[in-house]
Amino acid sequence: MQNKNDRLESFGIYRLACQLFDEFWEDSEILGKDYRGRELVKQQVRSIDSICANIEEGYGRGSRKELTHYLRISRGEARESKGRYKRMHRLLPKTIIEQRLATLDQIIGGLTNTINTITKKQNQS
Repeated sequence: MQNKNDRLESFGIYRLACQLFDEFWEDSEILGKDYRGRELVKQQVRSIDSICANIEEGYGRGSRKELTHYLRISRGEARESKGRYKRMHRLLPKTIIEQRLATLDQIIGGLTNTINTITKKQNQS
């Protein structure tokens, strides 16, 4: 059950990252048919899960400084996931690759904007 007062659940980038994780579940079915794909799945599931997990941890810490730290880690995981999707071009259909890259660009951009906003607020305090 979703808590309506939970700021994390209202963070659109977090919801998008969770959606990407769900979409990757389907991608892994395709990738799992090839031994090289199975190796890529092991790494990709970790990095995509880490996007969500680091946002969750940052929100759970309660301070702006720690939140920005974990959002930066999450952004790094998103960049890693993006690079790996590009390398999966022989195993996944082009349309899926394009969709996932667009989603990851949105996540990376949203995390960057959020980090910049929090940092500006910290510097003004």
